[in-house]
Amino acid sequence: MKIAIPTAEGKLTPHFGHCEKFAIVTVDENAEIGSPEFITPPPHEPGVLPQWLAEKQVTLIIAGGMGQRAQQLFDNNGIQVITGAPAELPQVLVQQHLNGSLTTGINLCDH
Repeated sequence: MKIAIPTAEGKLTPHFGHCEKFAIVTVDENAEIGSPEFITPPPHEPGVLPQWLAEKQVTLIIAGGMGQRAQQLFDNNGIQVITGAPAELPQVLVQQHLNGSLTTGINLCDH
């Protein structure tokens, strides 16, 4: 499984579309978490990021905030979205997700 987390300065950034880099974290069949690979995304335009991340075989995004249309586009590309996550290190968020302790709040994006 590959999980993408939008980041700024190495931690989750609250607004999905304005991230500096995506941390792509691979989790193997034994639930072992690999080191994040930080990748610069293409320019933010509607519909580009869902296809780009799908091509990288991402199946889950953990985000702070994301608009409804973006969530629909990710769903159309077979990528699950979790919003309302806190500004933490990618490895921490992935571990919390895997052990069921990821606490999410409100979706910080309303468009």
